[in-house]
Parts: sequence; structure tokens; C-alpha cells
Amino acid sequence: MSPLLPPVDPSVTAQLVAALTPRLRKRLDAGVAKLAGRPVARDGDIVRLAVDDDTDLELHAPGGVVTTAEAIRCGCLLAPDCLHRAAAASAAPVAEMPDPVAEIPDPVAGEPSLTKAPRTAPPTSVPVSTSPATAGSAADGAPAGAVDPAPESATPAQRTAAAALHDAAAAVLEAGADGAGAVLQAELLRAAHTARLAGLPRAAGRAVAVVTALRAARDADPAHRLGDLTTALRDVLLLAHRLPEAAGPELAGLRGRVRQPYTPDGSLRLYGLFAEPVLTSTGYAGTVTWTADAAGRLYTVPDVAPGGAARAAGSADRAVRIGDTSLTHRELSRAGLAVSGATVSPTGRLGAGAGVRAVRAPGASWRAEPLDRLWAVPVAEQIARALASDLDVPKAQDTGLAGDTGDTSDGSTQPTAQDGRDGRDLLFLDVTLIGTVREAAGECLLADCDGLTVRLAAAHDDPALPDRENLRLLALLAHGRGPGTRLRVVARLTPAPLPRAVLLAASHPTDPDTHVDLGLDRLRRADLPAEPTAGTSVGAGDARPAPTVQPATASDEAPVHLLRRRVHQAASGGRRVLAFPGSKESEAARLRRYGLGTAGALLTALHATAAERARDPFGRLLPADTGRFATAWLGAAVYTEEVDRALCAAAWGASSPGLASR
Repeated sequence: MSPLLPPVDPSVTAQLVAALTPRLRKRLDAGVAKLAGRPVARDGDIVRLAVDDDTDLELHAPGGVVTTAEAIRCGCLLAPDCLHRAAAASAAPVAEMPDPVAEIPDPVAGEPSLTKAPRTAPPTSVPVSTSPATAGSAADGAPAGAVDPAPESATPAQRTAAAALHDAAAAVLEAGADGAGAVLQAELLRAAHTARLAGLPRAAGRAVAVVTALRAARDADPAHRLGDLTTALRDVLLLAHRLPEAAGPELAGLRGRVRQPYTPDGSLRLYGLFAEPVLTSTGYAGTVTWTADAAGRLYTVPDVAPGGAARAAGSADRAVRIGDTSLTHRELSRAGLAVSGATVSPTGRLGAGAGVRAVRAPGASWRAEPLDRLWAVPVAEQIARALASDLDVPKAQDTGLAGDTGDTSDGSTQPTAQDGRDGRDLLFLDVTLIGTVREAAGECLLADCDGLTVRLAAAHDDPALPDRENLRLLALLAHGRGPGTRLRVVARLTPAPLPRAVLLAASHPTDPDTHVDLGLDRLRRADLPAEPTAGTSVGAGDARPAPTVQPATASDEAPVHLLRRRVHQAASGGRRVLAFPGSKESEAARLRRYGLGTAGALLTALHATAAERARDPFGRLLPADTGRFATAWLGAAVYTEEVDRALCAAAWGASSPGLASR
């Protein structure tokens, strides 16, 4: 995927690939690889790509997006039936699909929000306006003996779109990331476009996420994570499996919503909490500033637009787009805001409409009211809330950017790339730094939190952002400069068998009344406590010995990794990887010995469906049943996710969430 090319609408890519002859389809992947290193020049809305020394290809992108097949023009002799147009569309980033608002049925009375459950941190939530018709019905009351209307069910078009998504995703799983070339990606994009037109933005967005992850994997992008591809593929298959039989509120949640409504919330007095950079795989970047009101409810002020790590780092010094205030995101994270005529989405995102007014106000320290109450919530309760939010707000809601749009002053909407969460996955912890541990992805801080050993990792690995360097400096506090240093931190839960979270902000090592946004501010060695000089003795009352902790050993952990590894192998290498003979019987037996009988049965079924191939009367192999293998893989992927969530809750000492929200 070339970031120099403009984003291309998924339907355009699907149309161009479908028009290729079978011979050209076989050469499409080679054509994409050839264009990857060619020079690109931009002239206004036209981007020119040099196919060779004598041929140029033009992409006309008004508004920054290629929306029609005719907007891609090639100068070769075979145009418009050449390979170059389809290769350029396949090499370009996937554009956010247009919002067919008219195509999405309105929710029936009594349905919950399609994008998210009401905010629960803390108990009160943003009021939701009620339509006059609904309010009148509620006031008058239903007549005695009235028959409740039948719950809404999926339309034939939605069932057809779900089946197409399932078949396309199953074909991708059959081939794996290594074999899912541009042709299979185009089929999945076509299915995503059909799903969007049928009013299924949630499934369509996750299908686009699969294509983006596939391109990152095939291009050896350092930002690629196999877990992201596995999660997106699981979401598409799960949504396509459940949609045809869903009805009522369940269907509404599976269907998703393109836009979130912004409702009036009167006047707000907000206190800056912290700011974090946003850097997405879909080409959007920026800053999101988190604030809280006097009751502890969380609100966000985003500034996200197309761009990369440079925009994520630089947007912190841009003025927030609310009212006439000149506060930057960096300043707002430490100051306050008085807002009148506020509009708020169900996820707590503040609108910036023409009627919103905002002025600067004094902020509050993390150790003063009202922010201090966020850290007063027991850790176990915070973990239960975060795990429940992971159930209620699955990533399958993404519609390419996050399935949400920002309210602008001219009445239009602007897409943003916040992940759609409402802060329930944030953790507010008081920790004591005790050491570091090296993992495959880098070094993590070890911290004691109420007797638990928590691993705190960097939120971003991009060198343009200071997360990783700040983590290294904080590690010095655990290795000589003030061992046993107490910090108040904001982190985001990472579900794992061991207590783990990514670090977003922390109190200043030498000034507890201020904080550091670890993704935006750069710590210096001068910010750390001075090293003790030779001959300086430390008083007995000042010594803070690091708590003794016993990290979990491999023998103490449930071997769920045996099933998880096979799930990831299938997503990466396809069905054939699991069809090879190996130690599958011993792995299933080991799972059963640990009491994981269901995991053993799922692993056995996964291998069996992968190796299952029928023959015709002449002994020739018939095509594999991709549907059976996809069903077995989906069962294993969902089971692994739920076990990981249960192990995460047990590691933190919290109650495990149920499956009711799914």
C-alpha cells in the first residue's frame, strides 16, 4: 500500500479488478508490486504515477478521494482495459466509504444506541433527546390489550450482503495473508460496499479493516500486527454469521450506525485530564484531549484528519475547535473549559456547532477534586468496567474511521479517527515502579498496584512520538533514581493473562501536582530525581523498599496459547498450514489435562476441517469446503478471546464479564 497515492473508494477497486481478464488477474499482484516503487507527483487534485519512462497514470481525486473508475486514467496503448488501472487502485489506501444515511433504517422505540451502550463512568450519562412521536406515545401509554409489534428482522438485502461478506472473508481465511492477493482483497471490498449499501456499516467497516491489515502484512509494514488482522477477520465472520437470524435490539447493535447523534447538554464545566495522540492504520492522525466534569463524567475533544505521525505530534499545539477559545490541546489537558450550548455524542465527544460557546477556565490537579475521584474507584471495579466496555463496544463498529463523525460549525460532519470508546477502558492507577521486563515488542515497566504486578507498555512505537523514549526514562526510576517511586498514571487496559496496560499519562516524577502526556510531551533526564551522590546516606524513614512480587511462571498459566497460535497461523498462512501433520493430538491432549476440554475439541475440529478434502469418482481432489473451515476457525477465535478476557479478569482480581452483550 502506497501512502503517496490518494485513497480509492472500495467500489472503484472492486469494479476495476472485476473487469480484468483471467490472464490479467493472475498478473495483478506483480503489477501492484511494480507500481509500489514508482515516482509519484501531485498537481492539485491530480496525482501522476510514472508506470515507466513513457507512460503515466493519473488519479483524479477531488476532495482527496478517487470516487469513480473513470477518475483513474492510463496512457498506455491497452487503456482502459489495461492492468495498470486496477494495480494502482489496489496499491492505494482504501478510502472511507460514503455514508448512505438514507439507506439505514431508523431504530425503533426502545432500542439502545447502535454504536455504544450508555456511558457508565461514572453512573450518570449524557441525556438523549426523545422524538416527539416517541414522547407522545410514552405519555399517553399503550392501550390495554395492544399487541406488541414484531421485532425488526434483517431484510433480504442485508441477508444477501451478510452471505457475500461471509463467503469473501472465508476465501481470505482459506488463502491466509500470504495468499490473499489483490483479487481476493477486491472481492472483499465489493462485499463491503454491498454491505454498506444494505445498511450494514459495522460489518462493512470491519471488512475494510481486514483489507488494510492484509496489505500491511503483504507489504511487510513494521506497524502490522497479526493480532489486528485476526481480530478484524473474526469480527467480519462473526457479524456475517449472526446478522441473518438477529432481530430487534440485537440486530440494531450488529447493524451499527454510521453517524452518532449529538444531543444538547446545556452548560458544562470541564477540567483537563490528559491528551493522547491518535495514529491509525487507515491514514488518519491527530490528538484527542480527555476532560471530566464535576461529576467525573469523561468528555473528549478530538482533532483527527488525514496524516501520519508528524500530524499526530504537531496537532497537540493546534487550537481546539470548540467555541472561540484559543486553547491548544496541550494546554487544555492541564486547564479547564466552560462550555455553553454544548452538544455531546453518546460516547462523550463534544460537538463544535455554531451555537457552542467556550472560554478558558481554571483546571485542577489530579490530586484535587473533582479529578481525584477517578483514582478513588477500586482497581477491580475499573477492570470489570473496561472488560465490559470491550464487550459492548467491539471494534467491529468501525466504519473505516471509527463510525463516527464530528459536528462542525457549518452544520456538516467531518470524520474523526477516535476509536469510538467512551473512556470505560481507561484505568486510573496509583503505582509503585519496581523494575522492567523485556518482551518481544520491547521493554515494559513493572509496577506494583495494590499488590499486583502490572506491566505498563508504550502506547505507540513510532519514533516520531515520544512514548518509547519516555518509558525508558521512567525505567530509570526503578533502577537507581528513586527506587519505589510512586506515580499516578492513566493507562488503557490490554486484555492479557497477566495484568497489562498501555501507559498514556503519568504524574511528573518530581512534581506530583502536574502530569506528563507520554505520547506528546518529552521527558528529560533533568525531570527525574537527582541520583544519590557517593557517601550520601538515606534515612531509614525515607527508604522505600520495592515490594516483593512473584511473577507468574509458565507452569501456572493455562496453555490457551496452543489454540491461539493455531488461530493466528490460519490467519497468516491459510488453511493449508493447519492441514500439515504435526503434534495436534498432543496439543489437544495437553489442553484437556488442564481442564480445557472445549479448547481441545475446538483444536481437533480446526485441524480436521483444515485437512478434510473430498475426491470425485476419478480420484481428483475437490475444492475445500471453506465454509466448514471458517466456522471451525471462528469458534476457536471467539473461544480464545473469551478465555483471554476471563484470564485477564482473574489476573486483576475482578469479576469476569458475561457474554450477554454479544
